[in-house]
Amino acid sequence: MAVTGSVAVPAEPGCDGVDLAAWRDGFEEVFSRIAGLFARPEPRRTARSMLLGLLSTVERKNCWWLAEQAGASSPDAMQRLLSAAVWDAETACERLRCYVVEHLGHPNAVLVIDETGYLKKGRSSVSVQRQYSGTAGKVENCQVGVFLTYASPRGRAMIDRRLYLPNSWMIDADRCVAAGVPIGVTFATKPRLARQMLAAALDAAVPASWVAGDEVYGADQQLRADLEARGVGYVLAVARDHQVTLSTGAVRADVFAAGLPSRSWQRLSAGPGAKGPRLYDWAWIRLPAPRDGRHRWLLVRRNPTTGELAFYRAYAPGPVPLSALVRVCGARWAIEETFQAGKSQTGLDHYQVRRWNSWHRWTVLAMLAHAFLAVLAATAATGPPDPDRYAREPGPVDLTVAEIRHLFATLIIKPVADLTYILRQSAWRRRRQGQARHAHNRRRTIDQPK
Repeated sequence: MAVTGSVAVPAEPGCDGVDLAAWRDGFEEVFSRIAGLFARPEPRRTARSMLLGLLSTVERKNCWWLAEQAGASSPDAMQRLLSAAVWDAETACERLRCYVVEHLGHPNAVLVIDETGYLKKGRSSVSVQRQYSGTAGKVENCQVGVFLTYASPRGRAMIDRRLYLPNSWMIDADRCVAAGVPIGVTFATKPRLARQMLAAALDAAVPASWVAGDEVYGADQQLRADLEARGVGYVLAVARDHQVTLSTGAVRADVFAAGLPSRSWQRLSAGPGAKGPRLYDWAWIRLPAPRDGRHRWLLVRRNPTTGELAFYRAYAPGPVPLSALVRVCGARWAIEETFQAGKSQTGLDHYQVRRWNSWHRWTVLAMLAHAFLAVLAATAATGPPDPDRYAREPGPVDLTVAEIRHLFATLIIKPVADLTYILRQSAWRRRRQGQARHAHNRRRTIDQPK
């Protein structure tokens, strides 16, 4: 698959920031971060083709379709890259993190933790079982991955991930061996996986002053203690029945909120949204704490339209205004945006793999492709974030990740357009599908009782 930078950009209004030559060079830079992980030239070329494919307009970003986009005769090389080739996906993830920090790093950044689900059929894919998926909003047969997103005033991108392995898998050694789960991997809750990723990021001196997360992580006392020990602030959601200790004794969060007088509430924006500022009513109370100079609060958010309440535990090593905590709370939406962009733009959930190594390799490549787009979006921005900009004038929005991916795919990536090749690929896919169907039918016939 070729990358060119020869297309001229017309001098039209709204074309500011579209520098195709710089985008081409930016891709070569991001790929150079991981190119050295491949000792042989063949997997190195395949990885480059796969990364370009993840940025392309391919409808389904799995190995079959990416191989056709790259002009390969079959998906075998890409499947080997994910399963058998020698390269370290965790080192690739560390280099992804360095790339994001170098381009988007900011001392006031927020590390955001959350999980996302991948709907799956059967029971052979690593970690799959019937479990709650926030993506589906119900219990489904799925995999769950816990992710860490870096959200700064310059942009946001995913920088780490962990595959959640349910206890039902850990007690089934044969199933783990079949899925390639490494020896020594033990059961870890989602908050524990989050603690591992946060520790890795903070140990690597990733510039960030805050951590945000939902109720799964806010309820974990050890996670909060780890962050306080490091002097890192947090705003973590908690359930309505979460107990806090006030000067008058222990009380549920919702019981405390019910007794708040009207003067306790302030209307503040949690950040700009697609339709304007995210305005909510907020109240807070300082929680009693040992004489360690640290500050802890219970934060309550109220929807001004529905009256729905949400609750947060907050901490800072020094005094901060309510508006600062509200800003951090609003940054939690960044991870939902990166999930959506990662899945819709770079195929984060398009994979067709079953084994441990393959899942981690696919996700790091999809995250790297998304980070590349996020960096281009930050570079193309016409100025610092301005929440009131669209209230003043109806000018064009800055280039988004989705728009940059579309331009990069249609103007820079050169697709394979040979009719004979496309028809040959179609015939190959149908043969493979027929072989798979024959194998499934044969196995079911053999398994039938005589």
